[in-house]
Amino acid sequence: MESTEEKKNSSMSFYVTAVVYLLFNLRIAADPISSAIATLKQIVLMGPYVAGITFVVVSFIQYAAEGEKVPWPQRFRLFFTIGIFAGLVYGIYDYTGGATATLQ
Repeated sequence: MESTEEKKNSSMSFYVTAVVYLLFNLRIAADPISSAIATLKQIVLMGPYVAGITFVVVSFIQYAAEGEKVPWPQRFRLFFTIGIFAGLVYGIYDYTGGATATLQ
């Protein structure tokens, strides 16, 4: 059984991971409304890819653990972590002008 301190640390790390996920998927625009729309669009567009990769990783972990189920908070942490990496890569691509480059 988890102690109160372990539960507190576990929930704190969950929330920190969620906030960092939002931070890495934040897209800055001219005004706050445009920023919110661009961020929401980023999360909606990347969500299915991140969810699919998370599904594969969770399936592999469960297979390696001989069928033992991964708890939902850990699944969400994996989703957020994979989403952080995806947001970082797409952010670098987006902010370096890769998304607006045209072929000559």
